[in-house]
Amino acid sequence: MEKIALIYSFNTQNTSKVAREIKEHLVDTLLDELNAEDINGEKFLAYSNYILGVPTWFDGELPNYWDEFVPELGNLDLKNKKVAIFGNGDQIGYPENFVDAIGILADILENCGATIVGKTSVKGYNFEKSKAFRNNSFCGLAIDFENQSELIAPRIKEWVKQLRNEFI
Repeated sequence: MEKIALIYSFNTQNTSKVAREIKEHLVDTLLDELNAEDINGEKFLAYSNYILGVPTWFDGELPNYWDEFVPELGNLDLKNKKVAIFGNGDQIGYPENFVDAIGILADILENCGATIVGKTSVKGYNFEKSKAFRNNSFCGLAIDFENQSELIAPRIKEWVKQLRNEFI
């Protein structure tokens, strides 16, 4: 398996927790952690496989640090690149845009030629709409600290197992 870039904001509490747990499950894998707040096109293009952490802010928006990278990201050629996305959201407090940031980022990456991997089931979630919802699944791993904290660890474990197969 090629080296994986694990990109998330080091200054986030919950996204960092998820990233650390993902890293624990990939301890035997070549993995570089990169701060999303410092990412640029050159750093991004140095990899072929990515795991990106993106919490949904406000009413379905990307965090500022991802939003600021979008203009450069949108101009990159990402053919032959595989990307898995995890994100945090609140399905009870924001049921109309639960984990929208996953879907927003996936759209941008797919428009650049990337292949999105790590799709997950929506079973067990209760939301009205989500930009991450496609073909009866999420286009990434949806995490809800506020309402389903007990399900976070098993969902991460299963997702990482899935990614091991999809990144090959």
